[in-house]
Amino acid sequence: MSHPVGCPFCTLPAERVLLRNDVAMVVRDAFPVSPGHTLVIPLRHVGSFFETTAPEREGMLKFLDDAKQQLDAEFSPAGYNIGINDGAAAGQTVGHLHIHLIPRYTDDQPDPRGGVRWVVPEKADYWSARERTQP
Repeated sequence: MSHPVGCPFCTLPAERVLLRNDVAMVVRDAFPVSPGHTLVIPLRHVGSFFETTAPEREGMLKFLDDAKQQLDAEFSPAGYNIGINDGAAAGQTVGHLHIHLIPRYTDDQPDPRGGVRWVVPEKADYWSARERTQP
């Protein structure tokens, strides 16, 4: 399998890998947004979730479950954000698909409502206007 020059996920050292199967691996994010921030990455260099095969998707989703169980045991988060930045317009900065599993903790943000909607901040808070108009 050929690895593109400069792809940080194609050349990860073995000691970074927490789980690995024939289609995917799990690592902790090198720049975590919360304790335990984890990535599920296909082994094949592919940029988009929509370019993955059924076995790759199955392997990655299995690892998403496995990683969540490990994070529950190690960090006991109160919730999770699961996300994929698919394409430059969506904020993808590494051209190798990866699924973010981000543990969330009570009071890690003053008001976490909206979750992933905050990728477009001016459209995230859709509830405040409704709350002000309700009796």
